[in-house]
Amino acid sequence: MIVLRAIQGFSGGVLIPMAFTIIITLLPKPKQPMGLALFALSATFAPAIGPTIGGYLTESWGWQYIFYVNLVPGILMVAMLWMSLDRAPMNLSLLAKGDWPGIITMAIGLAALQTVLEEGNKDDWFSSPFIVRLSIIAAVSLTLFLIIELRAAHPLLNLRLLVRRNFGFGMLANFLLGIALYGSVFILPIYLTRIQGYNSEQIGLVLAWTGIPQLILIPLVPRLMKRFDARLLILVGFALFAASNFMNVYMTGNYASDQLFWPNIVRAVGQALAFTPLTAIATAGIEQENAGSASALFNMMRNLGGAVGIAALQTFLTKREQFHSNILTNSVSMFEDATRDRVARLTNYFLNHGVSDQALATHKAIVAIAGGLRKQANIMAFSDTFYLLGVALVVALLASLFLKKAGHLSSAGAH
Repeated sequence: MIVLRAIQGFSGGVLIPMAFTIIITLLPKPKQPMGLALFALSATFAPAIGPTIGGYLTESWGWQYIFYVNLVPGILMVAMLWMSLDRAPMNLSLLAKGDWPGIITMAIGLAALQTVLEEGNKDDWFSSPFIVRLSIIAAVSLTLFLIIELRAAHPLLNLRLLVRRNFGFGMLANFLLGIALYGSVFILPIYLTRIQGYNSEQIGLVLAWTGIPQLILIPLVPRLMKRFDARLLILVGFALFAASNFMNVYMTGNYASDQLFWPNIVRAVGQALAFTPLTAIATAGIEQENAGSASALFNMMRNLGGAVGIAALQTFLTKREQFHSNILTNSVSMFEDATRDRVARLTNYFLNHGVSDQALATHKAIVAIAGGLRKQANIMAFSDTFYLLGVALVVALLASLFLKKAGHLSSAGAH
């Protein structure tokens, strides 16, 4: 399964940058906002609706069927591309001119970094020799990659695009968007499973209200971009996305699907408003010869933000749960009248419900109190995590304030 997933990533990894490149090179300028809006469906709608489809398939048919979900769309996609794209002969001689040192160092560096981010929390980060070795490999490989790309005559990626004002700040905002986008999809299912005991299908139904509104809103965004400054749409989008996370800061044990409905709706509107205008402004003025680099960098940065965000949220959630657990535990003592009263009432409850031994009933009462404390500590940790996601989006909003209006960029790619 690991080998096949690696092949899937290697072959499928080119699809998003390639789609992005086609939009900004083949579509006429007036049609690009609509193309970017449809592209946004793959970037924001798909991660939101994916758990809904996966949850239904898992509960109704079995987890194996999630691997077949791409068959019909994949066949349809290949047919549409075959009919619509102009045919061009293969030019395999270009492979010899490829930036292979850059490709190799980037592949090794990103693979090592991704493994560090995914396994770090489980292995207690740098207390693990495995994580330390991979971190060194990632640091050395990515440093070599930067040096190679800045010196190569024909680099794999033109990193000098990052010094352009709109592209640089757009990349920063996109990285933070990736943290919040994939972080939200990561945190919500864990909360619903751990705290509310939801199954895969129930989780999917909750997350559907993040995806379905985007299906309606995203195609309307190009019209809004004609009537309003795209920068204003970005700011409103990030503000709404941040607000949706701040709405989840004060969670309780009863905070479930009904309470998550409006935050998910607000999040859907925010994502729909932010992504397409941000992409349009960040890539405005990019020359055709730099379109591939811009596409790869922009999409890689969002995915990298997701990987960094998920790893950081895993660690943050664990640490905050430990913090709140220590605080709550210190507040519960058998020297307190309230604690003794609670133990006594729970002991009587267990004695009246099938437990005949006094000591066993008292033990079960203490275990129940400890479980309640642990649950409350988890809820408070999840609240803190949503607050952190909101802060990340506020920073993205601040980065967006430095964007210039797209109309001020020349076709040559002004700074």
